[in-house]
Amino acid sequence: MTHQPLADRAVVLGGSIAGTFAARVLSEFYREVVVVDRDQVLSVSDPRRGTPQGGHAHGLHARGCQILEKLFPTLLDDMRLAELPVGDLGEQRWYFNARRFRSKRTGLSSVTARRPVLEEYFRAKVAALPNVTFLERTELLGLLSTPDSGRVTGVRLRPTAVAGDAEDAFELSADLLVDATGRGSRTPVWLEELGYERPVEQRMTIGLAYTTRLYRSRPEMLDGTQFINSIASRESPRGGFFGQVDRDTCILSLTGMHGDHAPTDPDGFLAFAKSLPITDIYDRIRDAEPLTQPVSIRFPASVRRHYERLSRLPERLLVLGDAVCSLNPNYSQGMTVAAMEVMALRAHLARGTPSSVAFMRDVGRIVDRPWFLSTTSDLKYAGAKGPRPLTARVGNAYVTRLHYAAARDPAVTDALMRVAGLVDGPTALVHPRVLLGALRRQRGRGSTR
Repeated sequence: MTHQPLADRAVVLGGSIAGTFAARVLSEFYREVVVVDRDQVLSVSDPRRGTPQGGHAHGLHARGCQILEKLFPTLLDDMRLAELPVGDLGEQRWYFNARRFRSKRTGLSSVTARRPVLEEYFRAKVAALPNVTFLERTELLGLLSTPDSGRVTGVRLRPTAVAGDAEDAFELSADLLVDATGRGSRTPVWLEELGYERPVEQRMTIGLAYTTRLYRSRPEMLDGTQFINSIASRESPRGGFFGQVDRDTCILSLTGMHGDHAPTDPDGFLAFAKSLPITDIYDRIRDAEPLTQPVSIRFPASVRRHYERLSRLPERLLVLGDAVCSLNPNYSQGMTVAAMEVMALRAHLARGTPSSVAFMRDVGRIVDRPWFLSTTSDLKYAGAKGPRPLTARVGNAYVTRLHYAAARDPAVTDALMRVAGLVDGPTALVHPRVLLGALRRQRGRGSTR
């Protein structure tokens, strides 16, 4: 899709997933798009400093796949051609307190390739566009603006190889500037320096840690499915995701919250896997060939910056991705939320140069649902810090019943997958068909196979 150019140059700060998606959309509306990142990002297939979470399990699920197939029409065919795992979300092995969800073909796609592989794929597609340039190994020093600070006009930059040498700094003008620099975004500081309010920041402390190890894959490891996911619960707060990431490799990411973290020594890692409510994951790795040592990353809190509440913002400055809202990665929402935000960006661009205030209000509305789902679910853990309103207590109790109901009712599995995948809103979980499934009395413990 092409449009009459709105202006000469759009600059994207950050070349990770959100920044790459933004560059793809901006390429339809600007003569030139420049993506700036402090790391080398092109032709990189391993985790890099700017995305330390890249070595751990990731999922591109449901709504994200639907959107990205519009931006990258051959996405799923390319994944399959490269022998990367693509499957139906409802046909995987989901467990809650040792009960397996009843399998259900949902029509919702799931891709479980490693994060660096996905990033490399998307960047290569975007970098091949004739009007997109990646400016790598370049450090962001600050914003440029009009004398009255009413409009952003560009950025000051410096090659990272000469950090500290002011003589090598240079300016890059921009008709539109998009901040996709992630959790470490400095836009709140820069707004204050330009005379604007900082956005209110909201935090949900979760004390999450991922500990991950790669294994050599064997044909029988996953019995033809794509992954096994042991969902953490209040009763069993340890979680585990074991899945295929390419033809020869499986990944195991073990999760724990509020200080209960999987060790990085091999014996401790194996013992943590054995402590999960199901034996399926431990049985598959205890004699498997490890390809890496266990590595861990901590994620102390989910963070949301409420840009949508600000009545004033400098024009030509937009913020998206984790720079707005960094969600608990347990729920695999980050890439999908970024995709939803860039589609909102495309809609704004189709009407002309976006208003910063109007765009950020739309981003706020997009973030509302995943933030609610994520933080409400986190409140079920005893260690979570924050008020527990009646709506959260009732909601968590009801979703727990749905998880048990999904062990016998594939319609409930379908509803849970669609809501978790951000395809349907939470009200889909109180559809009469789903509600009936939740209210039926659970008998026995259900099968773990």
